[in-house]
Amino acid sequence: MTGAWKQWEGQVVNGEFHLRQFLGGGGNSAVFLTEHGDGETQRAAIKLISAPPEYAELQLSQWRRAANLSHPHLIRLFQMGHCQLDDLGLLFVVMEYAEENLSQILPQRTLTPAEAREMLGPVLDTLAYLHGQGFVHGHIKPANIMAVDDQLKISSDGLSGKDESRVGLGQPGVYDAPEMADGELSPAADVWSLGVTLVEALTQRFPVWEGAEQGEPVLPESLPAPFLELARHCLRRDPQRRWTVADIVARLRQPSPVAQGPTVANPQRAVAKWPYVASAVALGLVLAAMLAGPRLFNRHRDAQPAPSTEAKQPGAQLEPAGKSTQRTDDKNGHTPLQSEAGPPVSTLGLVPGKVVHQVLPDVPRNARNTIQGKVRVGVRVRVDPLGGVAGAKLDSPGPSRYFAGLAVKAARHWKFDPAKIDGKNVSSEWILRFEFGKSGTKVLPVRTAP
Repeated sequence: MTGAWKQWEGQVVNGEFHLRQFLGGGGNSAVFLTEHGDGETQRAAIKLISAPPEYAELQLSQWRRAANLSHPHLIRLFQMGHCQLDDLGLLFVVMEYAEENLSQILPQRTLTPAEAREMLGPVLDTLAYLHGQGFVHGHIKPANIMAVDDQLKISSDGLSGKDESRVGLGQPGVYDAPEMADGELSPAADVWSLGVTLVEALTQRFPVWEGAEQGEPVLPESLPAPFLELARHCLRRDPQRRWTVADIVARLRQPSPVAQGPTVANPQRAVAKWPYVASAVALGLVLAAMLAGPRLFNRHRDAQPAPSTEAKQPGAQLEPAGKSTQRTDDKNGHTPLQSEAGPPVSTLGLVPGKVVHQVLPDVPRNARNTIQGKVRVGVRVRVDPLGGVAGAKLDSPGPSRYFAGLAVKAARHWKFDPAKIDGKNVSSEWILRFEFGKSGTKVLPVRTAP
């Protein structure tokens, strides 16, 4: 079916959403790159589903309910409905575009224990929120743990109510709890899926389980503490015996002992009582793991060499990041570029990147006349291995939301000569320090990593 989906690249859904690029799919669904938004558009993903009529309205209802949820680590749904391509009736949902997901990383390497904790924080936080809102995720797996700009998020297009059947529920897959074969969908099923994902992330292997006749799944003994214990309790065949999200959080709150003591039957009883529906703030404090997803996903990734990019603004001659430069203002009052040395170059084959094309904010004169003194805004950008900006967020917003927005908008269009490690292009991170004044705008790019 993949070839059949791909042939629709270039078509338009509902006269609004262009199918720019086929991102993946098969069977009864496919995902394409598209754009979303009025005025200034942004990249988005559009998922197309061929659903039987008896499931169509249920699926749309679930998407509409999911679109009303609000959580920082949940993929946002923007629009959904019926559509038709050629003579085929389909459902569509437009959602946030994720640059990367965990399933793209695991074939290359396992996560370290520290990275596994970083992943668990946002995932547990989001599951606690969903379960408290009456939802079950139903699809926890590496492909649905994603990086969006500088945040780790999980998918939201497959959510179901606790009392509903999952749309299109068939034979359980490798991440699905055994009871799902009978149509049972509960928070305990999400815990099972999280256990499978955790084992795979740390070992690149799945738990061994042949079905009910085997008993409990067999786990790799190489799983480090406390993840072996967590996985065992997540992967209990009986849903009633599995740990809840709150139990997992409670176990992670415990300091790792120097000498391994006896396994705690229920860690929630060994610490202060932790409510099942944990708040986002509490979980963040407990785990201290609300870290940037893209850093986790991009670490040590190989990339194809990027083509040379020499696009420059008129009159702006650019220098490598390691040199300190000072330029006079151009006729529009902008200082094209100042540059500050980044981290020292290591002896491990690191070649730092540099700016090759910058875009300065277009500030109307009437807005510039409102400035008293200087307005300083810091924008943190993540540069992909091809030299483009994969994510931009405010590092220091300054006193004005208006000027902060102008800075972020401009930062997204910068281009870089990517950093290299041992001859391979790698991701990097910069902070662009914008300084707005009545006479012009200055910008100081500072490399922070690698």
